[in-house]
Amino acid sequence: MRIGTWNLDARATAAHLEFLLAASCDVWLLTEVSPKLRLPGFTAHVTQGVMGRGQHWAGVFSRLPMQGLEEPHGASDLVLIGEYTFCASVLPWRGCGDGAPWGGDGVTQKTARAVAAIVRARPSIWGGDWNHSFNGRESAGSSDGREVLRNAVKELGLHLATENSPHQRERLFAIDHLAVPWKVTARRIAAGSLSDHDAYVLDRL
Repeated sequence: MRIGTWNLDARATAAHLEFLLAASCDVWLLTEVSPKLRLPGFTAHVTQGVMGRGQHWAGVFSRLPMQGLEEPHGASDLVLIGEYTFCASVLPWRGCGDGAPWGGDGVTQKTARAVAAIVRARPSIWGGDWNHSFNGRESAGSSDGREVLRNAVKELGLHLATENSPHQRERLFAIDHLAVPWKVTARRIAAGSLSDHDAYVLDRL
């Protein structure tokens, strides 16, 4: 099984479809998903809520049969594929505002509230745009929010496959992540001008 995550920046051009298909993933945990996105050979399940440009917060696209589950949080999608529960999330960032689905004061508190809801859902595979890196300078989230996420991954018994993955911007580390039950390292796929985020993929051992 190959799993990937990518922030599509609310776009769904032919080039985006080509990029997604070329990665040969069986399951994609996507964020900022355009309602126009149709991926041949995949079934889609997306969040009910949408962002400012009308894009869904997150969604799971799968070649394998899947069952949609109740959203643990307004910016997270949850599905069952075989024996695994997959969660695709957007998490808070600096300047994300206080409205739905966040609440709380400051990026750390907002992150803690969202993450607590996700942990209660006990995903066995969790990914998406977490807006926090795990190394180096924190450019999108907060250092305390980083620790909230570290503790959540540990509590779920998962391995953060993207912990040391590079960001699209030089000298920064990834804010898009994959946490899985296997000790594997994710591979970055440069997205160029298709998105301001690169994609990250991994193969199950």
